[in-house]
Amino acid sequence: GIIMHIPSRRRFLSVWLRRLATDRVARICAPTPVETPLVCVADIKSARRITALNDAAARLSLRPGLALADARAMYPDLAAVDADPEADGTLLARIADWCDRYTPLVGLDPPDGLVLDITGCTHLFHGENALCRDLSRRLAMQGFHVRMAVADSVGCAWAVARYGKPSLVPGDAILL
Repeated sequence: GIIMHIPSRRRFLSVWLRRLATDRVARICAPTPVETPLVCVADIKSARRITALNDAAARLSLRPGLALADARAMYPDLAAVDADPEADGTLLARIADWCDRYTPLVGLDPPDGLVLDITGCTHLFHGENALCRDLSRRLAMQGFHVRMAVADSVGCAWAVARYGKPSLVPGDAILL
């Protein structure tokens, strides 16, 4: 008979699109320079508050929850756009559909993440590292800031993608 190697453990890839809202806006408003601070705002607790920001705004020590008026007091020229969670969700779903090139098992992790069950798929890409590098490169080429991790459980992959250090994590996780 034919002997097939079946992996004994599941492998999950957590993809965190850490600047999804501002990346979406930047893709629409190109050629806005990447280094231009940009925030998304919404009405929260009787004030316009920051809900998302790009890396340039984060370097100014701005943060989600800060009132737009306070941010503009420090940085009068700060670019701000209305948050659009529905558009962000639609974009996340489109990215998930696009990720079916890596595995047929792609799940949404709103508001800014995906979970891919890559068990048994990585050999098609010459291993987990190569699959992650390819996915990361393709998303970056489309203007997305992404962090990802692979682990034996969804929770571990999720946590490492968001809070791990950019390195190979000992044991069962890979971080890019």
